[in-house]
Amino acid sequence: MEVKYGGGTTKYGPGVSIELTGDEVATAIDAYLVAHGVFVSGPRTITANGDLCEDGQVYVDPGGFVIYNGNKFSGRGPGY
Repeated sequence: MEVKYGGGTTKYGPGVSIELTGDEVATAIDAYLVAHGVFVSGPRTITANGDLCEDGQVYVDPGGFVIYNGNKFSGRGPGY
């Protein structure tokens, strides 16, 4: 997982980008299922939009923020 400021050029800031590997996306989906009472045992294949999930990204708009390893990443950019 990589958390960094985004490449956005909005009026209010660059946003924050959270990039995930395919395994991290699969783990996140599995955690979501468990949180909703769905338990899967054994091998499984995770697809997104019909394709194997090789990576993923979460983009946080300038109005939001991310706390990662105790550091705050404001969507407005460094220093906010």
